Amino acid sequence: MAMNLKLEKALNDQIKWELYSSYLYLSMSSWYESTGLRGFAHWQWVQAMEERDHALKIYDYIISRGGRVILRQIDAPESEWKSPLAAFEHSLSHEQRVTGMINDLVNLAVKEKDHASYNMLQWFIDEQIEEEADAGGIVDKLKVIGSDSGGGMLYMLDRDLGTRIYTPLTPATPPGQQ
Repeated sequence: MAMNLKLEKALNDQIKWELYSSYLYLSMSSWYESTGLRGFAHWQWVQAMEERDHALKIYDYIISRGGRVILRQIDAPESEWKSPLAAFEHSLSHEQRVTGMINDLVNLAVKEKDHASYNMLQWFIDEQIEEEADAGGIVDKLKVIGSDSGGGMLYMLDRDLGTRIYTPLTPATPPGQQ
């Protein structure tokens, strides 16, 4: 079954936003490194790798359906934040925006009666629930830490975030090996 052209275009746009997300989280990782928060930097680096994997998941899906991936220009992300809390609030609002985009893709799949795309997008629905919960949980912790005048709680959270492990999605299939 050939790829629905409206969904192909919309999924190509989503690849751009997943790659932008990766760029944004790499930028945050770099900013955290510059502030000495290496655990926060590591957490955002892992997040950046996961977002890249999301883009490749959509890439592979388009190819598997006989579609064509057309990469779009990616804007430069922000590179400065006032505080760790401001950066994670930015992460949360960004994830909420991406959730809206995924929901729009699901609605388009329903409208176009593209059941295969609808099915594939359910993984992203579940993933966005997790993404928002993770970012929101860290925002909540940082708000509590904001009332800690000693900084010890920030150190403990930094250490905790540094333990995150990157687990790649199923490896992408290189072109010509599908």
